[in-house]
Amino acid sequence: MFARARRPSAQFLLTYVGLLISLVCGYLVLRDIHIGETWKALRESNYIWLIPAFIVFSLHFFIRAVRWRAMFARERRPALGPITKALFVGYFVNNVLPARAGEAARVVALRRLTVASAAETTATVVIERVYDVLSLLILLFVVLPWLPHVSWLRTAVILGAIVAAGLVAAVIVVARFRERPFRFAFRYLIRLPFLPKQALGPASENFLHGLAGLRTVRVGLAVFFWTTLSWLVLMVSFWFVMLAFDLKLSLLASLFVVIAIGLGMILPSSPAALGVFEGATVIALGAYGIGDSRALSYALVLHALNVLPFIVVGIPAFGVPRARNRNRIVGAEAE
Repeated sequence: MFARARRPSAQFLLTYVGLLISLVCGYLVLRDIHIGETWKALRESNYIWLIPAFIVFSLHFFIRAVRWRAMFARERRPALGPITKALFVGYFVNNVLPARAGEAARVVALRRLTVASAAETTATVVIERVYDVLSLLILLFVVLPWLPHVSWLRTAVILGAIVAAGLVAAVIVVARFRERPFRFAFRYLIRLPFLPKQALGPASENFLHGLAGLRTVRVGLAVFFWTTLSWLVLMVSFWFVMLAFDLKLSLLASLFVVIAIGLGMILPSSPAALGVFEGATVIALGAYGIGDSRALSYALVLHALNVLPFIVVGIPAFGVPRARNRNRIVGAEAE
């Protein structure tokens, strides 16, 4: 008798869907590219501008760490140091593994560094993506009158409506039912043999704590502020790279590139969003009349700026020590 074939897992399917999307995006980017023009643009660029671009990008990352910490309820926030190191680990894994595996990696890393609950941390990671998309869409609609023609505006409007409706629905459900929906969901997770039963007991309550960004207006406003500020700082970093390629574009154009890449990251993709990142950048610059070949040279350098620092720093970041004291959250006394 042949062994029964195992059904592909969701992670397996997500990985291959992401790979397919990256291949399609890569094809769309490369089909009209003249390699000679791209190589010429790379050779003639003034890479001295990458120094301020990297400094500002580092500031962007620090703001993202502050933003993640702000998502925790005030009395349960881990210290900024462990948050920053766990975020490094997550970004590193996202750049070397598909299907955004880094999101799970930083949950595990923060759990090893502090006593933060895995369920609580997972909740912050989930709503983090909601705030990312919401902030990008609001920025898009604010600057829209000064942007060139955007063919995908209708799609952005639909996406914005879905995100807004989902956010409102989530707030209502959490306010009305508190942890009950999560308790119902975790009841079925307990049946999985590879999950520790003792950890799943308080998971629903901990997950609810992680939704402070939805439950508390003050926390939500702080998270939205830090999210939007991080995008605006990233805009400046992207603009410095534009100066390196002498694209003669404004800060508004670099913000448009940030929005295009940020929204493109919603799609599953290969490690480091290879193909999706370049495709979004080429499309955004095409709206300003920048040819595909020149836009690709900019996209490649910009992508390297976004990936290489995390690979260099992320390797030693895997030496994550376990928290010495598991009776309190690290740094809670500083609050």
